[in-house]
Amino acid sequence: MIPESLITIGIDPHKASHTAVALDEAGRVLGQLRCPANQAMLERLLRWAKRWPERIWAVEGAAGLGHLLAQRLGASEETVLDVPATLAARARLLARGHGRKTDAIDAASVARVAQSQPDLRRVGAEDHSAVLRLLSDRRDELTGERRRVVNRLHRLLRDLHLRWRADRAADQGSWRAAQPPPTGDLGRPRAQGAGSGTRR
Repeated sequence: MIPESLITIGIDPHKASHTAVALDEAGRVLGQLRCPANQAMLERLLRWAKRWPERIWAVEGAAGLGHLLAQRLGASEETVLDVPATLAARARLLARGHGRKTDAIDAASVARVAQSQPDLRRVGAEDHSAVLRLLSDRRDELTGERRRVVNRLHRLLRDLHLRWRADRAADQGSWRAAQPPPTGDLGRPRAQGAGSGTRR
């Protein structure tokens, strides 16, 4: 159970961004922040949370998508709890009834689980090899995504080029068909024997 003097900050992690929501001891929302999942994320979160010196972090899936952030928070001497995704989903259903899902609602649900569950796992610092492995996995994900984008762009450009060639050929055919037939001397069939020399 979280002591009443602490502010609880719930984190809903995603590959592209993380959403944080701060709750007071009564479960009221004090603030929220959504930031891209990049190198500047930790500094931005800590600067935002500086207004609450007595704080604790609750990260959904600290062994999964939230692993890297949880480790970086722990390395910054922050207290971090691991909230399983199943508990966060149950808290969201109980709080909202209809189960409406947004990143901010999910983050608040994560914080409420941390306030009510006394036996959540506290995240401990891992060695650098584990962090480097996570960074390597993230790099591989970004490389794969870049490859997929390049392949889609290549297919799009190829299709556009083929369509342009087909349209150009059709326009040239229509232009030729619209031209009038030749007229005048150049257009008349030449009489047989004309200009063949002197008569006999």
